[in-house]
Amino acid sequence: MEVFSFERRIKNYSNYQNILLVGEGDFSFAICLARAFDFAANMVATSRDTRESLMVEYSKAMSNVEELESRECTVLHEVDVHYMSKHPCLINVRFDRIIYNFPHAGYLKGSRSCEREMYQIWYHQDLVRGFFENAREMLTRVGEIHVTHKTTYPFSEWNIVDLAYQAGLILVHKEPFSKWDYPGYENKRGAGMFDQTFPVGMCSTYKFAKMLDHSTTSGFHLGTTSSGPWPRYCGIWGPHCWIVAKLG
Repeated sequence: MEVFSFERRIKNYSNYQNILLVGEGDFSFAICLARAFDFAANMVATSRDTRESLMVEYSKAMSNVEELESRECTVLHEVDVHYMSKHPCLINVRFDRIIYNFPHAGYLKGSRSCEREMYQIWYHQDLVRGFFENAREMLTRVGEIHVTHKTTYPFSEWNIVDLAYQAGLILVHKEPFSKWDYPGYENKRGAGMFDQTFPVGMCSTYKFAKMLDHSTTSGFHLGTTSSGPWPRYCGIWGPHCWIVAKLG
């Protein structure tokens, strides 16, 4: 029996895609997608926090988690993006879309830290580099990694396109990001200011795909993708529910 009888979409995402969300704060982005899909068995939403800490740090996190679970979304806690490809619940699963919104490593010097200082930029780069290396191993053949990131200085100094390239990924598309495309999404600061939001300013969603041969720079894994310049593939494989089977 098919779980999905017809396609539901919101912006770049569909209930026909297996979707992994990482670094969720209060899970409001996951909730936005789940409500658009109605039934969210195609989604896995993860957080670095423990389930217990969510209750303290985010006012809406637990209600969001409970709603996600009621819609059959798999919710995982204490997932480190540097090791997520080896997570016992994820090691055998492959995804069509892996989403990381506004990655941030926290502050090395607490309140004395400054985003413009090179040590802080290196700290963020280390986070993103480890994420790319793990996420690449978790993609389907035509899967994409989507990272939403500020494009102004000093965030532009992270050079995330170069970091992706070093991990065997190629940029296939970049588009402006607007919170208004995702009703209910509330970006959160984290780093000791968990439940506070922040102005996203000028930012974009960067979409990456695998290189064909990680050891060379001449061959790319293009496949065909809805967000790239290649026709014939709409980015959707059709109804499936194997995430539930894998994680259930």
